[in-house]
Amino acid sequence: MDVWWALLYAMLLLGPFLLMQVSSTFKFHFKIFSYCILCLTLSALAVPVCLLRNGGRTVDNMRIIRAFVRTMKYVYGLRFQVKGLENFEVDGPCVIISNHQSILDMMGLMEILPDRCVQIAKKELMFAGSVGLVTYLGGVIYINRKRTHDAKSIMGGVAQAMTDDNLKVWVYPEGTRNNSGDLLPFKKGAFHLALQAKVPIIPVVYSSFTSFYDKKKSLFTGGTIKVEVLPKIDISELQEEDIAGLTERCFNDMRQVFFRLSGKPYTPIKQSSSRQ
Repeated sequence: MDVWWALLYAMLLLGPFLLMQVSSTFKFHFKIFSYCILCLTLSALAVPVCLLRNGGRTVDNMRIIRAFVRTMKYVYGLRFQVKGLENFEVDGPCVIISNHQSILDMMGLMEILPDRCVQIAKKELMFAGSVGLVTYLGGVIYINRKRTHDAKSIMGGVAQAMTDDNLKVWVYPEGTRNNSGDLLPFKKGAFHLALQAKVPIIPVVYSSFTSFYDKKKSLFTGGTIKVEVLPKIDISELQEEDIAGLTERCFNDMRQVFFRLSGKPYTPIKQSSSRQ
């Protein structure tokens, strides 16, 4: 009887690894599952450290969260080549914008996250177990994306928090994950935020993940991610009517860098000005 139990345990332990050798689909979903479990585990470990070190919700906890998340790249065989970190050295608040490709973006974010920087995230993240709790403790700003009619008032509150607490705010202007090998047209919220807060914009570009991560191909392997932090954009002289042009400019500049970092030929296109 003990032998059968031992065989059962062995199958449960070794079965997933054997299936990973013969099925790329299983391997992909197993790695995504393990990624989510690791996120929850590291978040649960980070929560008491944040509470003991800083006592509650504060952007200072982002340093702790950053240290935990940075260990994940070793598990998944990812390397980062970063250029332009000196461009984060600005006095006072700013809005940081970057392209948004997949759930792996969290590792890329934490790899270069400057001090006193928080993200704008969808409200649903608050209910993601230990991940929701640790992001709350880190000062992440949650918004309800379904209430688009309140977008300007929401951004007004964020702008006030930025200036009051000397915060950098990280925004994904595409608005959703996009691993197509190109950029989606930018929404204007980040640019309205920068204008309301009267702070510069710093673009950040990550190279395409498609060579090592592709849901359609069930691909999830190790790889190198190139990251470039671009010089700040001073918007102190701009007005509300300049937002569309600023959005298009940032989109085109970041898209050009995206293709260069990804080693792909660049074809110019025009950004639609209809997204809010």
